[in-house]
Amino acid sequence: MTKISTVYTGNLRTEAIHDQSGSKLVTDAPLDNHGKGEFFSPTDLLATALGSCMLTIMGISAQEYGYNLEGTTVETEKIMGTNPRRVVEIKITINFPEGNNYTDRQKRVIESAAKTCPVANSLHPDLKKTIVFNY
Repeated sequence: MTKISTVYTGNLRTEAIHDQSGSKLVTDAPLDNHGKGEFFSPTDLLATALGSCMLTIMGISAQEYGYNLEGTTVETEKIMGTNPRRVVEIKITINFPEGNNYTDRQKRVIESAAKTCPVANSLHPDLKKTIVFNY
């Protein structure tokens, strides 16, 4: 079980503390929703969580199967909808470093790991996830 304590600090801003590590995270309302946009918004964190989770689970698979993912990056784009205001699509582009010649089997393992990470499995099926793998 993980516990996170969050406080509203005013001006549409929150501060969350990860109780186990003491690590702090500040959120701000985005510019298009009355905020200053000076920090990640909560919906930015949702999208970021998906990309980070994909990289983490891909990394676990890479360790288990003996290949390297170091230097792999994820670009995340969050698309908001209205009525109700919510995230309607998250676009994920995964870029692998040059020189890594993954086999077809390794690519299948990588892509399966990414698509079945815990965050992806936790998101509502109506939320569109567009994933591009650039090997």
